[in-house]
Amino acid sequence: VQLQASGGGLVQAGESLRLSCATSEGTLSYYYMGWFRQAPGKEREFVAGISWPGTKKEYVGSVKGRFTISRDNTRHTVDLQMNNLKAEDTGIYYCAANRNVPTSTRVAFWGQGTQVTVSS
Repeated sequence: VQLQASGGGLVQAGESLRLSCATSEGTLSYYYMGWFRQAPGKEREFVAGISWPGTKKEYVGSVKGRFTISRDNTRHTVDLQMNNLKAEDTGIYYCAANRNVPTSTRVAFWGQGTQVTVSS
């Protein structure tokens, strides 16, 4: 599975971005899909995840109520809608696919990352 993440950019605090993860090779069927982020000087952390086929969603506490993860199983895409962005959301965002709930050290496939920068 080859994952391509897109949608990052530079925004001001309070604005929104929508990240998208698509597969250029393979299928996302039966994979748990997640988004991770890595801020400068920090470890990569789990942000949001969605089970197959989309019945269960999980979020890190700092983004609950602001971020929404979704998947389109026909188009094999996974999106992360990020609202009310804060400076601390800045980082490189990676999509990930795994058979089970992933951790930063247990991911079958990583996307290449997309930069999100939030200015305060």
